[in-house]
Amino acid sequence: MPAMGESVTEGTVLEWLKQEGDAVAEGEGLVEVSTDKVDAEVPAPAAGVLTKNLKAPDDVVKIGEALAELEPSGNGSSATAGTETTEGDADLAA
Repeated sequence: MPAMGESVTEGTVLEWLKQEGDAVAEGEGLVEVSTDKVDAEVPAPAAGVLTKNLKAPDDVVKIGEALAELEPSGNGSSATAGTETTEGDADLAA
C-alpha cells in the first residue's frame, strides 16, 4: 500500500474497484482503502491486467505491503501493486 501521509501506518481495504482479469490504465483506481485520516482510491502504477487481488475487503494492510499483482502491458512480467517500482515491475507506490 502506498504512503498516505506521515503518521499513517496502515489502512483497511474497503472495496475492490477492479477484479482479477480486468485491464487497467495507469493511474486508474484499483482499490478503495480507509486510513485513520482519509478514504482513498489506490491507483494502478502502470497499464496492464490485474492478475491477483492479494487482500480482501476488511483486511488491514501496512504501508508498503502488496495489495495486488499486475501484469504490465507489453512486457509479460508480473508486478506487485502496493509497494515501490523496481526493474521491469510495476509496483503500486502512489
